[in-house]
Amino acid sequence: MSQVAPGQPVPDFTLEATGGKRISLSDFRGRKHVVLYFYPKDHTPGCTTEGRDFSAHYDEFQALDTEILGVSRDSVRTHENFKAKQGFRFDLLSDPDEVACRLFDVIKEKNMYGRKVMGIERSTFLIDKDGILVREWRKVKVKGHVEEVLAAVRELAQG
Repeated sequence: MSQVAPGQPVPDFTLEATGGKRISLSDFRGRKHVVLYFYPKDHTPGCTTEGRDFSAHYDEFQALDTEILGVSRDSVRTHENFKAKQGFRFDLLSDPDEVACRLFDVIKEKNMYGRKVMGIERSTFLIDKDGILVREWRKVKVKGHVEEVLAAVRELAQG
């Protein structure tokens, strides 16, 4: 069960991130909106495309006072390689203990090669400068998703 709901404050959490950082959600409070996107695994086709799409629109998000953060259960080392190889312009957060994953209820049973496994369901969350969850997208299909998130950020910026 998700501990977050649209219109409600998102509890703070801190995770290891690329660039030797520890990033907390509260780091952005009062300063920036946050697009927090959860993806299954580094170096996979859908996750690569999604990251590239967010990176391609990075300047537009920044112009709207919005930070992008990608989250998966991969290690920081794997994230560093993925980020460098793809040229992502935002940080990736490592959640091996599923702290944020469980907070946002993105760990779901999935079928992989005929067996059932627990994994991250591709999901995105838009959090405003006050730390309130404004919008959520679950069971995300990559194609067109970043443009949809950007449109929601534009609406948020216009008030």
